[in-house]
Amino acid sequence: MVDLAAKNKKNCIPDIHACMSAGIRTGMTTGTRASMADGMTETPYWKTKRLVEMSLTEWEALCDGCGLCCLNKLEDWDTGEVVFTSVACTLLDGNTCQCKDYPHRQTIVPDCIQLTPDQVDTIAWLPPTCGYRLVHEGRDLYWWHPLVSGDPDTVHQAGISARGRTISEDDVDVEDFEDFVVYWPLTVGEGVE
Repeated sequence: MVDLAAKNKKNCIPDIHACMSAGIRTGMTTGTRASMADGMTETPYWKTKRLVEMSLTEWEALCDGCGLCCLNKLEDWDTGEVVFTSVACTLLDGNTCQCKDYPHRQTIVPDCIQLTPDQVDTIAWLPPTCGYRLVHEGRDLYWWHPLVSGDPDTVHQAGISARGRTISEDDVDVEDFEDFVVYWPLTVGEGVE
């Protein structure tokens, strides 16, 4: 196995609380909520827009705040198999599952991957519960996604997030990452649909 961090491959997630306070709480604008109060419903933007059509705020809000993409991965150079570790990026807060400095993450961690709509189809290690992946595949967001629930803590309450399951890469030698291989990031969504 080879550490992807050593190959300069990381990913940080946005601050879901910032997205929520920016009016993306349920994917609806104030006008939409008013229309719903009048008996009219509006389809949420993630059901009507392709990823490339979303505004930056809408795009960022698709992140459920699970922290799984901020875990270091290992790749077998012979087979190409990628596995997760419980070793988190230096910027991942293990309690909130948020990036500690999202606006400056690429300055602090130059190899942090900035996920774009074009990459969603090419990054095989995106968790199966990832909002970007689900929308790209034409599937709906799960009930615990903050855009659906209106609460950024439901991703933790449902047991989907990395909360309490990680160790910072600052505390582990890169040569020891293999000792921290885990499979739960690929199964966290089973049984909570």
